[in-house]
Amino acid sequence: MKIDGIDKIIIKRLVKDARTPVLSIAREVGISGAAIHQRLRKLEKSNLIDGYKMIINSKALGYNTTAFVGVFLDSASLYSSAIKRLKEIPEVIESHYTTGNYAIFIKIKCKNNEDLMHLLNKNIQNIKGVSRTETFISLDQHIDRQISI
Repeated sequence: MKIDGIDKIIIKRLVKDARTPVLSIAREVGISGAAIHQRLRKLEKSNLIDGYKMIINSKALGYNTTAFVGVFLDSASLYSSAIKRLKEIPEVIESHYTTGNYAIFIKIKCKNNEDLMHLLNKNIQNIKGVSRTETFISLDQHIDRQISI
């Protein structure tokens, strides 16, 4: 997919704030709002734009603990069933099939460390095929960004 300078400006503005009015971007680059819409449709069809979403501040909802958990499986063949069960746990917000020590690496949001311990002991470690887990609690996050264009 080839993108030009105008496409880059459109993408940068919408990554910064997805609610930026199309007409505001159109005025900035000197083309019509309809042309911006056409370019957006082209970028969406090319799969360069994967979607638009609202980001919820999890701390405002009381989710103050972020943890990363390496999940060890008894067998790689249990991956699909383990993922199916992990999808049923709302606190699991990301999962990655990885190389290295863990079969699965997940990101979890919990209210506090006690909730995290309960989630690990009662939900995750009870999934069939999970032999053990290794947990890392995030103390702070300083970088949260998209890949730059």
